[in-house]
Amino acid sequence: MAKRGEKRIDSEANYGVLNGLAKNRINPKLIANNWEDMLRVAGSLKLGTVSATDLMYTLQSGKSTSTLSKAISEVGRVAKTLYLLPYIDDEAYRRRILIQLNRGESRHSLARVVFHGQRGELRQRYREGQEDQLSALGLVVNAIVLWNTFYLDASLQHLASIGSEAQADDVARLSPLKYKHINMLGRYHFSLPESVQRGELRPLRNVRSMSHEYEA
Repeated sequence: MAKRGEKRIDSEANYGVLNGLAKNRINPKLIANNWEDMLRVAGSLKLGTVSATDLMYTLQSGKSTSTLSKAISEVGRVAKTLYLLPYIDDEAYRRRILIQLNRGESRHSLARVVFHGQRGELRQRYREGQEDQLSALGLVVNAIVLWNTFYLDASLQHLASIGSEAQADDVARLSPLKYKHINMLGRYHFSLPESVQRGELRPLRNVRSMSHEYEA
């Protein structure tokens, strides 16, 4: 656990309850000795004179890890430690991160369901074909998100119109990434009904008259 936890600079410092996590040390001398080279690498990436892929290949080539690569790794461990400290200390911060992680996983879950025919695998051999597949997948996922957003908004407006306005906390938990109400199989029709062409939405479902539970 210590290898993945926080790093310390001062081996004699007392970090209290974090002492068990911060067992390994940062090597400031290694960073200082390679600082100029790291600045040149950062400048090259910023200006686009070298790509991140080419840089990673260069740093990782060879049987032994280069000194510059080790120094960059040390800086990365410093950044990781600075991230972990507020994460450990701030419960609200952890909650926000968890919400974002859940949203990301929900998006991936929707994409996997949409991509059911290929079981989530890119089958095109060439980069252009893979990019076409990913673009099409993104287009369909965005269309579902847009569809859900329209109807979630219409549902909220309907509730407000009948005096059952949703609470702000409940609205904050709504997600346009749900898909159980969407049939991914069967035939696809691309002709729009006249009502939709006029900008109208489909009638909202009346949950009180449904015999099964409905998820928005």
